[in-house]
Amino acid sequence: MPERLRVRLAMLLLCLLPALAAAAPRIGVLTMEPGELFFERFGHNAIVVDDPAGDGPIAYNFGYFDLDEPGFFANFVHGRMRYWLVALPMERDLAYYRRTGRGVTLQWLDLAPEQARALAQGLADRARGENARYDYDYFTSNCSTQVRDALDRALDGRLRAQLSGRSRGHSYRSEAVRLASPAPWMALGFHLGLAGQADRPLSRYDEGFIPMRLREALREVRLDDGRPLVAAEETLAPHRLPPAPAEAPRLRGPALVAGLVLAALVLLAGRRWPRALAGFALAFWLLAGLAGALMLYLWLATAHVFAHGNENLLLLSPLCLGLLPGAWALLRGREPKPWFRALLVLVVAGAALAGFLKFLPFRPQENVEWVLLLLPLHWALLRRLAPRRD
Repeated sequence: MPERLRVRLAMLLLCLLPALAAAAPRIGVLTMEPGELFFERFGHNAIVVDDPAGDGPIAYNFGYFDLDEPGFFANFVHGRMRYWLVALPMERDLAYYRRTGRGVTLQWLDLAPEQARALAQGLADRARGENARYDYDYFTSNCSTQVRDALDRALDGRLRAQLSGRSRGHSYRSEAVRLASPAPWMALGFHLGLAGQADRPLSRYDEGFIPMRLREALREVRLDDGRPLVAAEETLAPHRLPPAPAEAPRLRGPALVAGLVLAALVLLAGRRWPRALAGFALAFWLLAGLAGALMLYLWLATAHVFAHGNENLLLLSPLCLGLLPGAWALLRGREPKPWFRALLVLVVAGAALAGFLKFLPFRPQENVEWVLLLLPLHWALLRRLAPRRD
């Protein structure tokens, strides 16, 4: 290369360096589709900072936890989980999702230079030391809400202002059951364990606890001059797993049919096979009592606020554990103690109260499916195992 050309290129680079140093970083949002493991069912996301003066895009990921942390499982049970923010090269963050077949999209945001710089600096500061730690909640303070709230602060509240007044009627329960439904045990656990607090209609802003919902919402946000917030969107990895369900399964019809069939079988079996029915009752009351004891524990002894005051305690009552001696006596062909019938009546009355609460407008819990399934069964067990004596 001629000497004169080398000198000119060097001078050009010297002129460009201040401009490159002053250039604002690009800000993007990575959205990862749901995976197959139970803790991947809700999907994931992260904020990308691409600084021209850096070595490549950095992903700020709020989804890190440590299973080996002292007391992790005890804190998990009690609802006192601590997650943290980690900054790592974007390509390193993407490697796992590409390997497991989870789709990834990247939305580049049209932020003003000062907004982008402030957000990038805030994330860098927060990713250091103890600043990175935060109190985790599945619905109100998770990896996606942290992304949403960081963007909202950078936009001076524009996300919240545009999305809070709108709702599509989704709830924490419906979204949790929808995304968990490929794993039926997980979906049923959410449906059974969530109380009425999980059933209020969510605003579009609240829906952002789901990364894919936040991605949808970002596409609709507009800046002051009417331009879309999302300047460009690209697919970084194709989604090779089955797509997430579009809506939660509709269970009321199947629950009613199952409840009536179980009740009919109990009534028929009570005449022909009383000991077999006693064995069934023993197993059912054991499971119901343990489930009720767990729900009561979540209410009284943990910080899982969305499990507090669960009306399913009326359908799966801890009192069922008190029925086990009576069921054992019936299984052995003996008469249960006199108080057995009174306790069974109390259990059935609780289930009937759960059904009655569905007619009250100020009791919002969506547990009709459990009422339809369990109330007929409780009633039939009362009729066959503890009939009224004249």
